[in-house]
Amino acid sequence: MSDSFGVDPLPGLNCSALQKTAQVVEQVQLARDTYRIRLECPEIAQQITPGQFFMIRPTTGCDPLLGRPFALYDTYVDGNGEPAGVDFGYVVIGKLTTLMTGWRPGEEVEIWGPLGNGFPLAPAGHLMMIAGGIGQTPFLAVARESLGLRTYGSPARQVAQPLSKVSLCYGVRSSDYLAGLADFEMNGLDVQIATDDGSAGHRGFVTELLLQAVENGDAPDNIFCCGPEPMMHAVAEIAAHHEISCWLSLETPMACGFGACFSCVTKVKLDDGNWDYRRTCVEGPVFRAECLQLS
Repeated sequence: MSDSFGVDPLPGLNCSALQKTAQVVEQVQLARDTYRIRLECPEIAQQITPGQFFMIRPTTGCDPLLGRPFALYDTYVDGNGEPAGVDFGYVVIGKLTTLMTGWRPGEEVEIWGPLGNGFPLAPAGHLMMIAGGIGQTPFLAVARESLGLRTYGSPARQVAQPLSKVSLCYGVRSSDYLAGLADFEMNGLDVQIATDDGSAGHRGFVTELLLQAVENGDAPDNIFCCGPEPMMHAVAEIAAHHEISCWLSLETPMACGFGACFSCVTKVKLDDGNWDYRRTCVEGPVFRAECLQLS
């Protein structure tokens, strides 16, 4: 049984999560202070779905002591077409991410996942993915799955009906921070850019691209959103006003990743109209927008 915010309220540890030692395959700089790391870990790659995450930490040392959560960017496949590992993106903002810039192919790291609940398969119609900052990370796999280019999970999820349109609205401070645009070049995906300073695409907020689509009669049927909380709050308000189904992926800081510490709780509305708290790492990170209280 699921709460109205769209996920099963699991009482504890995600039993499907695996803890593995994975080898770094490659690291690529995508944009200013932004990188993508590829890890060889077929067991996790075979299970994970778009929107889920995993915890990462070094295999040695205790500073930092705890791992950090990173959303799936995509899986990669071996020569037989089987999932061989995972890609994830990150921005250098703290101790672990600074340390990670020095990870080289062949080094080993600890990975634990898949964790949390990912995005649902979008029903037929127009799916618009709205990303701010590093929030584009989960949408590469979402786009490929929605367009029928890749499958994820075990058993593999299958899109029931082809979507009439899939679009990505991606906003950052300036063009220096646009990460992975080449990865999003695929048939059937419409990409629109917004920058605060006008150095690329639309000058202004990414939410203005959503408003333009609504005003032009091209409103999406479903919205998937990830990014800074104020941006997601604005997207949720627009979606509610225009009665558009909207799902948000929260970037709440997490300590343990499996629901034991309750450091990542978020306020949700229950079926009876009352408010309660749910753990982003277990019951999320993806929630229905109308069931969240964002600032």
